[in-house]
Amino acid sequence: MSGAALGLEIVFVFFLALFLLHRYGDFKKQHRLVIVGTLLAWYLCFLIVFILPLDVSTTIYNRCKHAAANSSPPENSNITGLYATATPAPSPHPCFKPWSYIPDGIMPIFWRVVYWTSQFLTWILLPFMQSYARSGGFSITGKIKTALIENAIYYGTYLLIFGAFLIYVAVNPHLHLEWNQLQTIGIAAANTWGLFLLVLLLGYGLVEIPRSYWNGAKRGYLLMKTYFKAAKLMTEKADAEETLEDVMEEVRKVSESIKYNHPLRKCVDTILKKCPTEYQEKMGRNMDDYEDFDEKHNTYPSEKSLVKLHKQVIYSVQRHRRTQVQWQILLEQAFYLEDVAKNETSATHQFVHTFQSPEPENRFVQYFYSPAVEWYWECLLRPWFYRILAVVLSVFSVIVVWSECTFFSTTPVLSLFAVFIQLAEKTYNYIYIEIACFLSIFFLSICVYSTVFRIRVFNYYYLASHHQTDAYSLLFSGMLFCRLTPPLCLNFLGLTHMDSSISHQNTQPTAYTSIMGSMKVLSFIADGFYIYYPMLVVILCIATYFSLGTRCLNLLGFQQFMGDNDMTSDLVDEGKELIRREKRKRQRQEEGENRRREWKERYGHNREDSTRNRNVHVDPKESNFSEMSTTRSASKYTRANNRTERDRIELLQDVEPLDFNAEAFTDDPLESESGRYQPGGRYLSMSRSRIFDDV
Repeated sequence: MSGAALGLEIVFVFFLALFLLHRYGDFKKQHRLVIVGTLLAWYLCFLIVFILPLDVSTTIYNRCKHAAANSSPPENSNITGLYATATPAPSPHPCFKPWSYIPDGIMPIFWRVVYWTSQFLTWILLPFMQSYARSGGFSITGKIKTALIENAIYYGTYLLIFGAFLIYVAVNPHLHLEWNQLQTIGIAAANTWGLFLLVLLLGYGLVEIPRSYWNGAKRGYLLMKTYFKAAKLMTEKADAEETLEDVMEEVRKVSESIKYNHPLRKCVDTILKKCPTEYQEKMGRNMDDYEDFDEKHNTYPSEKSLVKLHKQVIYSVQRHRRTQVQWQILLEQAFYLEDVAKNETSATHQFVHTFQSPEPENRFVQYFYSPAVEWYWECLLRPWFYRILAVVLSVFSVIVVWSECTFFSTTPVLSLFAVFIQLAEKTYNYIYIEIACFLSIFFLSICVYSTVFRIRVFNYYYLASHHQTDAYSLLFSGMLFCRLTPPLCLNFLGLTHMDSSISHQNTQPTAYTSIMGSMKVLSFIADGFYIYYPMLVVILCIATYFSLGTRCLNLLGFQQFMGDNDMTSDLVDEGKELIRREKRKRQRQEEGENRRREWKERYGHNREDSTRNRNVHVDPKESNFSEMSTTRSASKYTRANNRTERDRIELLQDVEPLDFNAEAFTDDPLESESGRYQPGGRYLSMSRSRIFDDV
């Protein structure tokens, strides 16, 4: 059963990482090495989080066995006199194997492979792949060369620091460090950098996640924030379109200057393949490949400039596509929130959508998630569910903050995580231990990882859902995960007093901490930085609660959503107007499609039958005569007045004239101009069927 539990978690974590990567990445368009590298980084980090509770339960069982072996029962003694032979006392340690027990020797090897693979990815491979993916080179050799040049300073800095440290150790006669101690120093340096970033992200997530769910129960707040996002996204969308137009203009000039027999024409063709289809067609029309490049004395761009242009094309196309997709997603979200606001006052308790989903829903979903169920969930239950969830998450956040400030105290034990684990350890309830450990480390991981997914550094790093994340951001997220996960796990083990180097308890360490080595080599880090630096999470939580970072960004000119700001209200009004325009535009499109569909359903079969009969009975001479008459009638319509011209255009577009009564009017100017209609509500010009079948 122990091997089965480990195997199931390994498989489950793999599909979880694959699902998340599919949501943010694009398997069809992105390079396979980028997908594999990011998937491996995410998979290893998630695997550490899911397997660590099994390591904790196994360590507690090993401690129980060790204690039972040391406290052996007293030997039998034959005492003459008043006392009979003494019987051995029962063992006070009910040691039984947990259901997820992992045999000795497996976990150290497993953690060693996972840890060093993740470190190799984050410090060597992924930075190189970042430069390779962002390079605009036209060959593998050119991309590798660019990546090496860009990472020379990055790698050279680490080599310089490590070399200076080795020289200091070799010169100092009092220091005699072995390979294991050097390895421990390297691990401590990496974990120190990761812990510095971990506290920053954790302080933000502990406050922002509960607050986001609490605000999610406020429909008006969500709708205003959506309007604000729409105004900002429209600005970004317009900027992306302008940038793409400028880059495409440069590509057009280069494509026209470099002809088919130029040595750099292959590079231009590679750039053209990365352009959108509509721009490729426009550039292909003006191509004159019959001119030789040496007939005219023109100045041609160099290969280095083409590499730069190729890089600009990749970036601008990706950004333009991402803003287009995000705009459609934001529109759907705004329309849905407006529908919720309208349906809250509905007396029928049936949820009515303004626009139907273009994709057909599953029958199973339609049966169980009916309009009545959707109304009760969206208008009544969902806000209360979000409030309760926000309260529960707030309690977890308070527990984490308290434990981060008190986990170094072993007598008495003040860390609540350590209290829960030690109570379960006394009864050897391994199921409870694993569940408590999993929920604790899972909450810490959500607070840290969600911040990684939410954070945005201009357009340099941005994780966008619906397959819109570029390769550079995917690889950068993999680097962050690999650097944050080891210090996160060490911090969790310190909160639960399972790390002897932090809690200073003479107990058997976990297999995960055993690969980290003894931190006694760097006592100032183990006894100082690792213990007192996490207390800064209190200051970061207070700053996040009062939105100090948001206010600072707003003062610097980066508009952020703040309810008490004039700029925010102006952007909300602008976004509201943009959503109204898009809503009217979509309503007109749906009305036009409904008219065409009804027109085809009413008159399509009659027109097909009459056309089929004419094709069967008419001879070639009559067909020629009909074509001539059609041409004459068309010229007659051309010389007619404006109203006749507009009627002809409407009929040629298969737009059905709507039935209406005297009390209903339409906004269509084509229909409002004519006052000729029958009392029954139909135009006189269309009272006879199939009168325009020949048009």
